[in-house]
Amino acid sequence: MPATIPKAPASLEADAERLYEELKAKLHDVVPDVELWYKARLAAKIMALKEARNAIILGHNYMEPALYHSIPDFTGDSLELSRKAAQTDREIIVFCGVKFMAETAKILNPDKVVLLPSERAGCSLAASITAEDVRQLRARFPGVPVVTYINTYADVKAESDICCTSSNAVAVVESLKSETVIFIPDEYLARNVARETGKHIIVPARLPTGHVHVDDTAVDYQIIGWHGRCEVHEKFTVEDIEAVRAQFPDVVILAHPECSPEVVEAADFSGSTSAMIRFVERTEAPRYLVLTECAMGDNIAAANPEKEMLRLCSVRCPHMNQITLEETLASLQHTQHVIDVPEDVRVRALRAVERMLEVG
Repeated sequence: MPATIPKAPASLEADAERLYEELKAKLHDVVPDVELWYKARLAAKIMALKEARNAIILGHNYMEPALYHSIPDFTGDSLELSRKAAQTDREIIVFCGVKFMAETAKILNPDKVVLLPSERAGCSLAASITAEDVRQLRARFPGVPVVTYINTYADVKAESDICCTSSNAVAVVESLKSETVIFIPDEYLARNVARETGKHIIVPARLPTGHVHVDDTAVDYQIIGWHGRCEVHEKFTVEDIEAVRAQFPDVVILAHPECSPEVVEAADFSGSTSAMIRFVERTEAPRYLVLTECAMGDNIAAANPEKEMLRLCSVRCPHMNQITLEETLASLQHTQHVIDVPEDVRVRALRAVERMLEVG
């Protein structure tokens, strides 16, 4: 065992041994044994502290395997974890995800302490749009409802009519029964929703002055998008899919709807992270390729050892990658990286989030 962690009390050592055996059973083909020892002992400390502090730990599907398979009380996509956050009676919520997710937990639980293990866990997609951008879109398209992807910060949600996730985006758009909607900020998700609903889409330009510009010759549009993209999912290409199929003709390819419409069209299945997990669990194929954040592929492989998973890990999310067992332990020990949302923003954002949860 590594000598870098001081010897723990006997009960903690026993818990670490148990966690090590559980992790080894799942991750022996994914994580080196020496690393599993180290992480099992960290996880045991976190589990003990979690109980002592009456905390709940939520883990997004993109968490690295040793964390994902050890400390969370619940794992899932952002919609599932939002629901769990709304239902918890624990005093502290530790969100192993990124900042907008922790903000959503705070929006739903104003009286609880919400911790984000790393202050560096941001999101390029969430950073692609501001509350002022939304106000300008509303001014340019008065009366048009605003659907905001959950991957946004609280002040953007506060300017919106309803939020959505990748799993319920189509249902949310259809629930509005509006001929035209503003769908922000993910351009690819908006284009995939437009494709699935049969709607026409335009994506306004943002001028150097910061103002929104729309080509007035573009008529017959029903979805007004934005130019935000996920820095991970935009990396996947149709050429990637073609190259994999050439080598493995029997592969079943799953793509997240934050991928480009061309990639989604070329894949065999598209859905949220949880939908992709369920697809692998419930189907039988010679092999699978999941086009999303790399850690999730490892987590699916660990949970389904009888199924062959291919890898196409061109990039890990640099923001999700900031959440580690070390950072999570420190956050609980010192109550650090507390998430706060101004009350006026929280109340307005809450309406949009609650409407999303009602749609399901």
